[in-house]
Amino acid sequence: MADIPSCSALLAFSERVAAARAAGRPVVALESTLIAHGMPHPQNLSTARALEALIRDHGAEPATIAVAGGRIRIGLADDELERLARAGEARKVSRRDLPAALASGALGATTVAGTMICAALAGIEVFVTGGIGGVHRDAPRTFDISADLTELARTSVAVVCAGAKSILDIGLTLEHLETHGVPVIACEQANFAAFYVRDSGFPADERIDDPADQARLIRTKWALGLAGGVVLSTPVPEAAALGPEEVDAWIRQALGEAAAHGIAGKALTPFLLQRIHASSGGRSLAANIALVEHNAVVGARLAVALARTRGG
Repeated sequence: MADIPSCSALLAFSERVAAARAAGRPVVALESTLIAHGMPHPQNLSTARALEALIRDHGAEPATIAVAGGRIRIGLADDELERLARAGEARKVSRRDLPAALASGALGATTVAGTMICAALAGIEVFVTGGIGGVHRDAPRTFDISADLTELARTSVAVVCAGAKSILDIGLTLEHLETHGVPVIACEQANFAAFYVRDSGFPADERIDDPADQARLIRTKWALGLAGGVVLSTPVPEAAALGPEEVDAWIRQALGEAAAHGIAGKALTPFLLQRIHASSGGRSLAANIALVEHNAVVGARLAVALARTRGG
């Protein structure tokens, strides 16, 4: 029987991320599902590159995370980004899938939950994504609740997002986070964001705009021994935002099509996003790119602020 590698041996840091860690500079994690499953080519690749550039421009080092060759890649070279963007065969890797993906040597794109786990193993405190998963609209019938919410309850990483994806039941998603003790902070507005839509209509627990104040709350939570993540919601830039009524109509249509074709589970979210992209004439993709780029800036500023409080 082959030897089982230690956890540290399963982590492979890129040269740039390793150098940042050695110098004590802040690092921001990025997911790879956005590249492999969240956007079409070539927008997925150009967006991945833009996110990394934005994070560097604002004082932190990006670490796009994926699984390849039996190791967790903490930071990817440009050719590795391109492989994810073009491959089409990368499996979605959440908590449940991580052991199998590593043991088999498969190419894997990490979800929000998967990226949180890998970021925590690598000592990264801030993770930027587009929108978190949550409670699906038909969850009372299907029990379809994203593993992202469970991960937020147990893994101590701050997640910067444009709220929860518009396809979800936002109210139940926030109830689930409250039940599991996950603080939800909003910046730039008092209400939680809804991905393509700036305002979900539901208030966040706190509004904190200043990165230093955000960092203080997060550091205080962890200093108390309260394990688990923190959600930092920031809205899609106004120029790219979509209207709630039109988005809801597209979602209802897409849900009907998914039900008619028997699409469920991990295939549901990519299907819904693709259908909304078609219904919106591409406007949803433009909103998605704008919001995740904005999130990258907010996340880099938070990572810099958290680094200043480390050990303080």
